[in-house]
Amino acid sequence: MDAMVSVKDGEVWAHDSGAPGGKAGDGPLPLVLLHPGVGDSRIWDPVLPRLTERHRVIRYDARGYGRSPAPTAPYSLVEDLIAVLDHFGVARAVLAGSSMGGATAISLALHDPARVAALALVVPGVTGAEELVSRAFTAEVGRLAEAGDIEGIVALTLRTSAAGGSGDDPEAEAHIRSVIPAWFASHPHHVPDPPAFDRLGELDVPCVLVLGERDQPEVVRTNEIMADRIPGCRVVRLAHSDHFPTLREPEAVADAILEAYGAVT
Repeated sequence: MDAMVSVKDGEVWAHDSGAPGGKAGDGPLPLVLLHPGVGDSRIWDPVLPRLTERHRVIRYDARGYGRSPAPTAPYSLVEDLIAVLDHFGVARAVLAGSSMGGATAISLALHDPARVAALALVVPGVTGAEELVSRAFTAEVGRLAEAGDIEGIVALTLRTSAAGGSGDDPEAEAHIRSVIPAWFASHPHHVPDPPAFDRLGELDVPCVLVLGERDQPEVVRTNEIMADRIPGCRVVRLAHSDHFPTLREPEAVADAILEAYGAVT
């Protein structure tokens, strides 16, 4: 079931698969998928069949991404996630978040622990650790944006975030091209959620962290530190993945998500 969900001063597109064999809204603990900044909710397509086979799955596009309108007012990613959960009547869920979506999942788990049953973090970001991520990459994207060089931004992102692909990587390139307008539209309105990096030790839920060994070195190192700080976190290292694990090794990503779900007591 597709829905346009009301959020503060806007709306986002969402989809509820419903419980297997039932209608949307039925079934036990839902699984909520949060996409990265390098793709919209379609990034999960390669892993969806295995997830929806046995679970109710909810996914949505962050503001400006995919089928969601661009923001026109200040917004918080965590507040939007809460609005989506409330819309579908979800009091508690397993969250699977990739990159930007991983940061949002962590932030909700710290903000309202009762709503998060487990975390599957896929090459996750985290608020409060910006100094660990490549400032050179961010600065270069800014320079290219100022020059209006969209092709330069695509090429840079393919060389860094999509380094695990071949020279000809149309699938990753299509995702990157589709989200660049969202980067520009969302940036002026996005209000970062509170820093979470120094609070990772407070997390008290089952957690599996998927790390792409061909991701940017700064991202790999940050993910390693995050896993060390999260109590009981199990790390899954994917040798052939960069910042697009659902494209590179979808079966392994699905395994990790289902493992996190299965650890819920």
